[in-house]
Amino acid sequence: MKYNQLKTTSNKQPKRSGRGIAAGRGKTAGRGTKGQGARKSGGVRPGFEGGQMPLYMRLPKLRGFKSHRPATAVVYTGQLESLGKAKVDSKVLAEAGLIENPYQKVKLVVNGKISKKVEVKLFSASKTAVDMVKKAGGSFAPTEQLKRPKKPTKEPAK
Repeated sequence: MKYNQLKTTSNKQPKRSGRGIAAGRGKTAGRGTKGQGARKSGGVRPGFEGGQMPLYMRLPKLRGFKSHRPATAVVYTGQLESLGKAKVDSKVLAEAGLIENPYQKVKLVVNGKISKKVEVKLFSASKTAVDMVKKAGGSFAPTEQLKRPKKPTKEPAK
C-alpha cells in the first residue's frame, strides 16, 4: 500500500461555543462585545450596509451599466401592410427581415395604417394596435416566445 492510497475518516467534533474560558470559545463565544451581532436574534440580512444603499441596488444606477434582459423587437402596423401575408408570426417577420431572429419577443405597435385582413400571432401588442387589426377584419392572438431548438449532444467516445 502506498501513502497516497490510504483512506482516512474525519472524526473531528464541532467546536462548542459558549462553554467556558477553558473551552477556547467562552465568554462572548466569538460574537464580540455588545452590538447587534452579539444579540440572540441579531445580525442583518446579506447585502445590508447599515441603511446605506446596498451595492446590488447601486450597480444598475451606475454609468455604463447594461441590462442583461433581452430587448423586445418592435414591429409597426404599417409594416404588416407591406408584408402581403394573411398570417403573420415571428418566423414570417424574421424571413422578411423586420426582426433579427424568430426567437425573440416581438411587440406590435401602432405606426401607419392597416387595411388588409391579417391574422397576427405575436408575443404582445398594444391595445390600439389590436383594435386596428380587428377593425381591418383580422385577429390577434398572443403566443409564447419561440424557443431555440436544442443542439444534439455529442455521444461520449468509447
